[in-house]
Amino acid sequence: MSGALEIAAVGLRAHQRALETIAGNIANVNTPSYKRADIKFAELVGGLAVSGAHPNQKAAEVPAFLVVNGIRAWSTAEIDRQGMLDVTGNALDLAIDGAGFVELMGPAGRSLLWRGGTLRILDDGSLATEAGFPLRAGILAPRDAVALRIERDGTVFAQYAGERGDDEIGRIALVRAGDDSSLTRLDGGVYESIQGADLVEMSPGEDGLGYIVQGSLERSNVELNEEMVELLIAQRAYAASAQVVRAADEFLSLANNLRRS
Repeated sequence: MSGALEIAAVGLRAHQRALETIAGNIANVNTPSYKRADIKFAELVGGLAVSGAHPNQKAAEVPAFLVVNGIRAWSTAEIDRQGMLDVTGNALDLAIDGAGFVELMGPAGRSLLWRGGTLRILDDGSLATEAGFPLRAGILAPRDAVALRIERDGTVFAQYAGERGDDEIGRIALVRAGDDSSLTRLDGGVYESIQGADLVEMSPGEDGLGYIVQGSLERSNVELNEEMVELLIAQRAYAASAQVVRAADEFLSLANNLRRS
């Protein structure tokens, strides 16, 4: 019966992780640029075991089977799945229509990746995210500028009052990670590439990358109907594992009563 309890415990832990992942997706259904997480499972194989061995049998003749020591569960963000773009009309809202990230300068010079959102202008004029991470491009907005214009190719222009023309003040490039599985999700729709991962910087629209869209925000790519179906499946699987625990407990109680009698 201890084996049944161990198997049920493995199932409960795995499906609890699935429920937590689905709950996170549902909670962020209205978070701009959020990428849904998908839960994956894999068996953990401890090695080979043999059964039915005879003293005169050679080792190669003894049937062997794999021993599963548990289940590994992990979640990955569906970064390549584009969310719909909502037009906001706010000149400081930024979205990426297609693949790619805007590179940010994180704490201690760490490289962070951003799928877009609302920009803000820091005290020194630097363009940054709402969380205060400056763009790696190092674009400074002039103090006398009244507005910013961002083209689809990432070129940023400062606009001024009166008849003065627009000035180009920088260009926002996009980067692509060599492997999306190397990205770690942080708070605020920001990702960090693990140490040693390759980041390739290119202009928007180049080699399959997307374009910069000003005045828009990307919706999360969470489909509520899909998440509710996944939630029901995970709940039933969790309940099935809990039923195994209940049945094993009843058998153990029965065995204890028989021993006493």
